[in-house]
Amino acid sequence: MKITVDYKESKSDIEELKIDSAKYLSDYVIRIKFNDGNERIVDFKPFLSKSVHPAIKKYLDENKFSNFSLINGNLNWNDYDLIFPLSDLYSGKIEA
Repeated sequence: MKITVDYKESKSDIEELKIDSAKYLSDYVIRIKFNDGNERIVDFKPFLSKSVHPAIKKYLDENKFSNFSLINGNLNWNDYDLIFPLSDLYSGKIEA
């Protein structure tokens, strides 16, 4: 007996989840639009407020926090100083 598997989709055929756009709204809240059409409004303030790490706490400065970039489909602060898993951003819940 010979068993064969016919894969119709390869990994390259499946689109990887990415952020298409992100807009800072106010008070540590960012509207994020994903490449699959979904949109989330994510409140980062609870995460930032609970953190005790100085590298994260410094982003309670709203000017620093609002100065993020969109790099390779993900939010990025200060050359990967602060970055979040896409799955957390997609769920809309950032936890400490």
